[in-house]
Amino acid sequence: MSSSEQPVSVPDGPVTEVLDPHLSTPAAGVGSRWRMPADLLAQTCRRVGIAGIVFAAVWAIVLLMQNVVWRLFESHQHLYFGDVWPMPGNLIAGAGVLLSLAMVPLAHWLTDRPHLLIRLGLGFEVATAALIALLNWQLPQAMLGIGVSWVCIVIIAYPAIVPASPGRVLGASLAAASMDPLMYALLVAGDGGVQADGFALTWMFMPNFLCALLAVVPAKVIRTLGQRVSRARELGSYRLEERLAAGGMGEVYRATHRLLARPAAIKLIRPEVLGASTPEAAEVIVERFKREARAAANLRSPNTIELYDFGTTADGALYYVMELLEGLNLQEMVERFGPLPPARVVHFLRQACLSLGEAHDRGLVHRDIKPSNLVAARLGLGVDHLKILDFGLVKADPAHASSSTLLTSPDVTTGTPAFMSPEMALGDRPVDRRADIYALGCVGYWLLTGRTVFEGATPVAILMGHVRDEPMPPSKLSELDIPPELDDVILSCLAKRPEDRPNTAMELYDDLCCIPVAPWNSTTALQWWSLHLPELVRTGPTTPLSGPAPVLVEPDLVARVP
Repeated sequence: MSSSEQPVSVPDGPVTEVLDPHLSTPAAGVGSRWRMPADLLAQTCRRVGIAGIVFAAVWAIVLLMQNVVWRLFESHQHLYFGDVWPMPGNLIAGAGVLLSLAMVPLAHWLTDRPHLLIRLGLGFEVATAALIALLNWQLPQAMLGIGVSWVCIVIIAYPAIVPASPGRVLGASLAAASMDPLMYALLVAGDGGVQADGFALTWMFMPNFLCALLAVVPAKVIRTLGQRVSRARELGSYRLEERLAAGGMGEVYRATHRLLARPAAIKLIRPEVLGASTPEAAEVIVERFKREARAAANLRSPNTIELYDFGTTADGALYYVMELLEGLNLQEMVERFGPLPPARVVHFLRQACLSLGEAHDRGLVHRDIKPSNLVAARLGLGVDHLKILDFGLVKADPAHASSSTLLTSPDVTTGTPAFMSPEMALGDRPVDRRADIYALGCVGYWLLTGRTVFEGATPVAILMGHVRDEPMPPSKLSELDIPPELDDVILSCLAKRPEDRPNTAMELYDDLCCIPVAPWNSTTALQWWSLHLPELVRTGPTTPLSGPAPVLVEPDLVARVP
């Protein structure tokens, strides 16, 4: 990551702080009593592998005890291990090591089937208890002398590491607790070996079953917390799922509409990252956010991301709900595939102009135009459809704003240094629509060359480049054949003085239309996507979609296409 886009860390607060539903939320459906959120369920699945590693280490210690430590106590050798070599304990402990290690790749393979993995994990708990019981009753004298089985540890520890529903935990724990009585019946009573009276057996086996009952407690507590998190993540008609990304501006979550099953993305922004150092400043920012989010929600350009909803949470965080895109942001596109041909750059810049043109006409200035904020998306059957993101953080154009819409905190500069206009860097004049045009010129420069207009060791050095230095024409830094007319348009956008740039986005659109490049049409775009991103392309009218993961790309919050 360049120094111009260094992320600002955002504390991971508890999810229960996140949402304050403003619409009625239906009750959970049947069978959802012990439902856990997707990300917590994924963490539980990872713990199955962790439990396998832990149990394998314990079995390795058993092997160490049976083959090394026991030799230090010669007087007890016959009592504990008999005269047979190799002793049965080695075979049992070896089986325990193999069984435990097998859970590690299994946990990885079944990540996408968490419920099956958790059930197999409970079976692993019972199988481990069976091996321990088998080891115990291979040496009945020792077991009768000790009185409490190591099965108790498995029964208590495993549900705390890998919580399942209380009912399943109770069933698995009771089955694990029964392994000692079962092995006693099979290996001792069955062949007339060492016998014990009923009271002694009850005294030995009772701790197993008490632990089985106690194991339900942590499972119930953890599942109840998961249920509370799930309820807390319901925002009106939307349910939050896993977190997609976190960065300098906040956090982005995948969400699903409860009734329509429509995917969406919810972005949470804490006022302090926008410069709210006091409660009064936070109140001003929240009010500005509400007013300008209403304006952004009315944008109808097909090249502007659709804003579904917005508001504030109980703890003062801002949020807005937007469409979830399938595609690739332009920053990652260049990083993965190199600079783009001029025809495609013109294609993207023209679409960006259409989005910004509407916003500017409504008196809104984006202020954070950059490649990671522009997504080449699949829309219906079409590809290379550009969407501009993050219109929930716009500012009003001073030429259009009234006093009620200029509720912004003083001395606050937002944006990304590599794409900030000189007037934004200096803060010496009002920022209007021409700052977006400058940033769009920086985007075109990046798309053509794979480099930012100015580079530096620090953000301040980069900002000073925008203020003082003249940019080199893109054609001087690219191996591609860039028309002189495109050079001129990009450099006109990068003029130091706002009045020397194209006056409006639609004026820039007209300039781009006059550049002599071969058209980048739908056929050309589809060929590129089919070659480089086939998982995001529908290859024919009867071919089912191959299941691409929806991707939201936000400023400083990039969810990468796998």
